[in-house]
Amino acid sequence: MKRTCILSAVVLLVITFFGCSGIRYSHVIPEAKDYHPKRVVVFPVDVGIYEEARGIIDKVIAGVLIDKGWFTKVIDADTISNLIQSNKEIRIVYLDYISKLKEVNFSDPELSKKIGEKLEVDAFLVANLDYWNYTKLDDDKVAKVDVGIKMIDAASGKIIWKAGHQESETYMLIKPKLPDVAKGLVKKIIKEMPH
Repeated sequence: MKRTCILSAVVLLVITFFGCSGIRYSHVIPEAKDYHPKRVVVFPVDVGIYEEARGIIDKVIAGVLIDKGWFTKVIDADTISNLIQSNKEIRIVYLDYISKLKEVNFSDPELSKKIGEKLEVDAFLVANLDYWNYTKLDDDKVAKVDVGIKMIDAASGKIIWKAGHQESETYMLIKPKLPDVAKGLVKKIIKEMPH
């Protein structure tokens, strides 16, 4: 009886450990096994109500991608924002594409292809920030960040991969920096991305 209880406890711990190690969701289309983009662009992140994260989360995502070394070219959100401001043609195509993607969840293949050609990229990442704040969970104070990311093939407009996860770091006196929490989170999410 004692041996059965110990064995059950060990099995439960193993299941708990491995069950918590993944991310909340990750979906890859079957064609992704043969998908190996070389040049990617990180579009400006939709930060929602978390204006204080604008620019910061963009740099975190681009930084993690660059550190991975999977791609020959990573264009960050600042560069794209500047292009959107200075180039009317790119601005129109980008805004049309993003509005269709957000409003009706349609990745327009024609607009996607134009973006790929104009920016000379194989894929782009579209991310949204769902949470960026300090809060309380039960009696614990936590720094919490929640991010979702999509990788879209520029040539076809297909959403190759999408994933999302949240990270919470408990603290007592010294608040963890939200960009540091975000970096750990983005690293976990990007590990699931086809490359």
